[in-house]
Order: sequence, then C-alpha cells, then structure tokens
Amino acid sequence: MKLGAVPVDEAEGAILAHGMLTGAGRLAKGTVLTAAHVTALKQAGLVHVIAARLNAGDVPEDAAAARLAAELAGPSLRIDAAAAGRVNIFAEQAGVFRVRAPLIHRLNAIDPAVTLATLPDFAAVKAGAMLATVKIIPFAVPGDILGRVLELPLRGALALHAFCPKSVVLIQTELPSLKASVLAKTEAVTADRIASFGGDMRIAGRVPHHAEALSAMLRAARADIVLVFGASAVTGDQDVIPEAIRLAGGTVERVGMPVDPGNLLVLGRMGGRIVLGAPGCARSPKENGFDWVLARLFAGLRVTSRDIARMGVGGLLMEIPTRPRPRLGDHAENIIDD
Repeated sequence: MKLGAVPVDEAEGAILAHGMLTGAGRLAKGTVLTAAHVTALKQAGLVHVIAARLNAGDVPEDAAAARLAAELAGPSLRIDAAAAGRVNIFAEQAGVFRVRAPLIHRLNAIDPAVTLATLPDFAAVKAGAMLATVKIIPFAVPGDILGRVLELPLRGALALHAFCPKSVVLIQTELPSLKASVLAKTEAVTADRIASFGGDMRIAGRVPHHAEALSAMLRAARADIVLVFGASAVTGDQDVIPEAIRLAGGTVERVGMPVDPGNLLVLGRMGGRIVLGAPGCARSPKENGFDWVLARLFAGLRVTSRDIARMGVGGLLMEIPTRPRPRLGDHAENIIDD
C-alpha cells in the first residue's frame, strides 16, 4: 500500500486517508474516491488529497478482518459485519469465555497491521457480550502477512463454554451471634446468584456450627453442587466445614484461594458432588472469588486446587466495604482519594 499526497486529478480509485468537507458534503476517511468525489474536491478548491493506493497482493482491510474473524470464531460465537477494518465477535449464549493467550500473543506479534483484542481468559459473560475485536490498522494488509497470520492454528483459539443447568443445595450453619436477618439475606442473595448462571437452588436448612451436625446434612444433600455458608469464617483445614466434609465421606481439595474478596473458600468433593464452603463475602451480591468458581462449574469446566491457585493474577477485585475487616483496615488514610 502506498500512502501520500495524490493530485486530485489522479485520485479516482484511491482511498481517502482523512475525512474532508466539500460543497457536496463530508467525505469520510476510507472512502474509495469516485469521479463524482473528484469533482466535488475540485470544486472545493483542493489540488491534492492524502490517499492510499493498494499494491498488487494487498488485501483490503474489511476483507482481511473478515477472513481472520471467520478462522477464529467457533460454536456459540457470532461474527459482526466488517466495517472500517474491524470485525467484532460476540457471545451467542451466557457462559465462560476461554482464550488461548499464547496463540493470541503470536498472532499480534506477526505485524502491527493485524491486531486482535479479547476479554480475559475465563471471563464470565452474558449472551450478546462482545468477546473480541479484530482490527486491521492500515487500509489494506499485504497478502503474505495475512497468510502468515492465517497459518496459525486459530481454530479453537476463542471458545465459549455455555452455562448449563445444575442443581444446587444451600446449607447454613448457625451460632447465637449470627442474626436471623443475615441468614435470610444470604438465602436471597445466593438464590439470585445461582439463577444468574441458570441453576436451580433449594434450601436444605440450617444446622448448628458443628462438624458432626453439618456432616449429617451433607450426607443427605442431593445436588450437583452443595453450598455451605458457615456462621463463622473458616480459619484453616481443620475447621468446621472441611472437617464436616471429611466426616461425610468426602475429600477436601483446597481451603483458601488467592482472590480477594473470596480468600476463605473451601473446595471439596463427595462422590460426583462438588461441595463449596462459601467465603463470608459471598453474602453480598458483589463479585468475589466465589463467583469465579461457580461460573466455571456451571460452564462444565473442572475446577481443581491448581486451577484456584492460578487465579491470583487479576484476583484483586473491588473491595466490599461492608466486610467485617476490609482489606484497607487502619491503612485507609494512606490511600490518595481522587
């Protein structure tokens, strides 16, 4: 592609590099100039325009963007029409977005003319959400560069794992210090949270905050996912919730996660059932690490201790001010308030 000053008399067929006003109206950037456009430019007193002409083998921006997007998009992804060298890719269903980051890094390193921007890996999205955008920077890209991009194994680089219905049972433990209003609010907030993933939740009941009492209810719970809200925050691997999981015949895979809010999550298994000890911050509807784990489970993705251990980068979420011990604590006065 050649870009530069072009005499107006020779500009027919060239691509206008900058928007311009003429007596006949505005010519937008990217307009392929026709004889009528040339006449309007002359009447506006212009002698030269900044324009581009394609070389042999160049692929126009919209065609290049459309070809790349078509290679990237898989099931449950929708491709928008190309415009100004851009193609947007959307989710057709709610779910968890997966992106093969190393492959996208390779794509974006081939040439600055070809770019792909995406949401983060494992982003939970609603139906209709924009997941990625392909953008060709110049008006055209050399065919050999586009060919190098299309030689990458792009199929499956972007994927959407749609949420699937799952049954959920909610159990809460009680202590005299815990208000009944908190328990009721937790039930309502959790029901809304589960519904947002397309799940069906029922309330199994409330039991004293003792491992033996909780284990009996865990054994009786019949659901894909069993949620336990403890009356007191978990303090370690031997605390009430993990101990109850073991007494009920299950295994405890992890206590704690590197996501804040959400540090005090428990992950366990009982046969084919997942048992989650919810962190106290999950009594609030605001996003926390509990949401990240639930999203993956409802999307049919397995969640292991290793998966949770890898959530730390990006795991510092917005604070929930109503937490009993917000992370700023006594150091809040050292923070600059804009």
